[in-house]
Amino acid sequence: MEEEGREGWPRADGGAAAGGEQDDDQFDRLPDAVLLDVFNHIGDVKALGRCALVSRRFRALVPLVDSVFVRVDCVIPDELPPASPPPAPARGRGALAHIARFLLGGIVRPIQALGQILSPTLAVVSRRSATAPPAAALPPPPPAGDVSHHSPCEVLRSFRELRRLRIELPTGELGVDDGVLLKWKADFGSTLGSCVILGASSVSSKPPPQPTSSPTAMDREPEELASIPESLHTNGGLKLRVVWTISSLIAASARHYLLQPIITDHETLDSLNLTDADEQGVLTMDKRQLQELRARPLSVSGNSHRTLMPSLIMRLWYAPHIELPGGVLLKGATLVAIRPSDDVLKEGGGVEAAGPAGAPWISDAFEEPYRTAAKALFKRRTYSLEMNSF
Repeated sequence: MEEEGREGWPRADGGAAAGGEQDDDQFDRLPDAVLLDVFNHIGDVKALGRCALVSRRFRALVPLVDSVFVRVDCVIPDELPPASPPPAPARGRGALAHIARFLLGGIVRPIQALGQILSPTLAVVSRRSATAPPAAALPPPPPAGDVSHHSPCEVLRSFRELRRLRIELPTGELGVDDGVLLKWKADFGSTLGSCVILGASSVSSKPPPQPTSSPTAMDREPEELASIPESLHTNGGLKLRVVWTISSLIAASARHYLLQPIITDHETLDSLNLTDADEQGVLTMDKRQLQELRARPLSVSGNSHRTLMPSLIMRLWYAPHIELPGGVLLKGATLVAIRPSDDVLKEGGGVEAAGPAGAPWISDAFEEPYRTAAKALFKRRTYSLEMNSF
């Protein structure tokens, strides 16, 4: 039987090593660059935290990792601050005021929960006493092995060379009914750069039976698409899509606002993605946008914990139903492409520049099979909308 070495691994030489070689750690023969490459491939901050406990060398190298993935385990609801009532909308706004009341009432607690996850002061499970020593007097904490007890801001503080960061929330902020599809992707600098939203009122695995002679929604003549479809402007269809759009923008701006401490702490960051386990929303920032935020601080929307949205220009595509590969049917499929009005006007493209058909930032926003849905919606009639800053 092979003799086991000091760490419990079988010795390759069958125990023939003599003298000082018997206590040699084989990892000591690997250069730091190789170990860092291994750690970068590991990525997961929990696993890196465990690696840091193996040896002093590992503990010194883990903070030099430049690619990290943080999976947030859970939200601690009993630590949330008391919910503040949404601001009363101004009188005389009619249907928009009703939408605002419905919207704010539905997502205010999820947005507070998001703050609970990312805030470095609220996300600690154990309440710390006022007599605790100041943070400045303490050495940088090691990468945490138990991320659920710390905010990402705390967990990442010891990483000094961070360039690529991905954070995954345990759930999306927007509560949607079963069978309803709602996805969004947004990029930010100091404010919104662009946002793409894909929604459907229902998703079914099998399309309803149709006569073979009847054309599908994608085969209809352009004349049939000349007017607004009845399913869009009746039974609250258009209002529902306005709610989808505003709630997605609010969720994106809340994520952006709460990432600011992390961006400030890590000036080496080149890319940052904030996703969720439900695959509902994705916020991205590249190197240029991260530098822009550091140079030009974000504007806050009133007393809310989110970034102020600028005036926006949008294009909307709608189809009563779209059949995707594999027999998946999207009913009431809607695609919305959004950009700041100032950016569009600077480029001289007018409203049409808010989302030209086939633009990569729109068609590449989602993975399959939803990318196919976006391309199919491009063939539909376009509706242009504008929205004031909020």
